[in-house]
Amino acid sequence: MKNGYYVIDAHCHIYPDKIAERAVAGTSNFYDIIFANDGTVSQLLDRGEKAGFDHYIVQSVATTPKQVESINEFIAREVAEHPGLMTGLGTMHPDCTDMAYQIDKIKSLGLKGVKLHPDIQQFKIDDYRCLKIYELCEREGLPVLFHTGDSRYDYSNPNRLVPILEIYDKLTVIGAHLGGYSLWEEAAEKLYGFPNFYIDCSSSLPFIGPERVKKIIESYGVDRAMFGTDYPMWGLADELQNFFAMGFSKEDNEKILSKNAQKIFGIV
Repeated sequence: MKNGYYVIDAHCHIYPDKIAERAVAGTSNFYDIIFANDGTVSQLLDRGEKAGFDHYIVQSVATTPKQVESINEFIAREVAEHPGLMTGLGTMHPDCTDMAYQIDKIKSLGLKGVKLHPDIQQFKIDDYRCLKIYELCEREGLPVLFHTGDSRYDYSNPNRLVPILEIYDKLTVIGAHLGGYSLWEEAAEKLYGFPNFYIDCSSSLPFIGPERVKKIIESYGVDRAMFGTDYPMWGLADELQNFFAMGFSKEDNEKILSKNAQKIFGIV
């Protein structure tokens, strides 16, 4: 608790050392952003410790169905090798041939949810191929963290998410980037009020600044927001400093920095 708070980074992408450089370069090109970090676990833990982070929710994304099992096993292995420091999310792909098996495997590995990135995986959130994923996650109590929003595409924008929130109303859904990267206000308007919907603030503060981010978080409610950096994109210490610049109360800081994530993912 270096900063006076228990800090959970609720949005971290990690990669095996041998492919990290290539994976980061690909995502960097996708967003035309120069990343601040290399995507390795060792750098996440080193820079996170220096910045005063205490726990990390880690994930990766399968761009083909064949990658699903190996990625999930990698995430689970890293969590096991760093006890108490990490909570892992699994990945899925809409073209998986045996979704029930993959969801069972995610649970057996001890992973606590599923991360989907519609823009990179190239499917629409409300694509019929994905409905089985949502059904299974709802049944098994696995939260789904979506990359949400991108004005360049129509894969993960709020209009695609609304029907899923309505149909799978017992499914816990987290919309990254305040529910809509590059569509922040539109997302807050369309996604407000769903009792099963939560957000993280990753990849938002560098674009729209603390004042706008604070207003959007308050529009959803501080009980529905989590702190996240989107490692390896941004400097971890910088992101935490930008978070504190919003000027929330101590009680609200505690909720956003740790308590909400602990509740959603069962972190003790």
